[in-house]
Amino acid sequence: MNLVTLGLPAALGVIMLGIGLTLTPADFRRIGRHPKAVGVALVVQLVLLPLVCFGLVHLFRLVSVLAVGMMLLAACPGGPKANVLSHVFGGDVALNISLTAINSVIAAFTLPVSYNVAAHAFTPGAAGLGLQFGKVLEVFAEVLVPVAVGMAVRRLRPAAARAVARPVRIGSVVLLVVVILAAVVQNLDLLSKHVSDLAGVALTFGLISLAGGFAIPRAFGFTRAQAVAAAFEIGVHNAVVAIVIAQTVIGSTEMALPAGIYTLIMQPLAVAFGFLLRAAARRSKTAATPAPSPAARA
Repeated sequence: MNLVTLGLPAALGVIMLGIGLTLTPADFRRIGRHPKAVGVALVVQLVLLPLVCFGLVHLFRLVSVLAVGMMLLAACPGGPKANVLSHVFGGDVALNISLTAINSVIAAFTLPVSYNVAAHAFTPGAAGLGLQFGKVLEVFAEVLVPVAVGMAVRRLRPAAARAVARPVRIGSVVLLVVVILAAVVQNLDLLSKHVSDLAGVALTFGLISLAGGFAIPRAFGFTRAQAVAAAFEIGVHNAVVAIVIAQTVIGSTEMALPAGIYTLIMQPLAVAFGFLLRAAARRSKTAATPAPSPAARA
């Protein structure tokens, strides 16, 4: 057992625990007050984006194992940074929390299905994750159990949950950075071999995820704040989930590479997209502000 094999599940567990520490049953009940917003965002994330990704891996002609890795990434829920980015760039953070809550549950069931479909399409004869009950339970445990533990702590010991939420969040980031750096060093030859193949598809997928996550909700009449929240929740995938499942559940380092490349590209891309949204909002506000009349200027 090396640092990467041990550290990735630990990093995912700490991240999901941190999410659980911020959630309450009210966050799930809030979904009922915004059914349209939640429904549209989930359809985009769970249906449209995997279809887009399927087309991209064909367009970029990825080899089979990398294609399955990209599809695994596309099926992952939004990452923890989505809430932070939404807050910084004027999104509806309450909607983010609701989407994070429901996605944390749904992912435990949709990821095995998504892997099965991708494996059947790109690597016929591969073992089906969804047909191996032990592996389904492993995914379920790694994604959902830490969230449930965090929520239980939040409910039973709210003061303790508030006290540890920030250290847990910081600790998860530090642990994740250390593990990712170790993975990069350990798999440098594989990364250098495939980075040119993966950079283009990861960048394109990231741009489409963010742009579609904003434009489609706006087309359905969402407020700007709701659309910003949806853009980051849909656009910033939790790549750690894909990396953990690929390496520790499926046992394929190569299948984890798309999520690793995506992580390096997506962080600056999401921040740049946020500033672009902010600049567009300012231009729109300026254009909508009437110019003072000559009498007022006099």
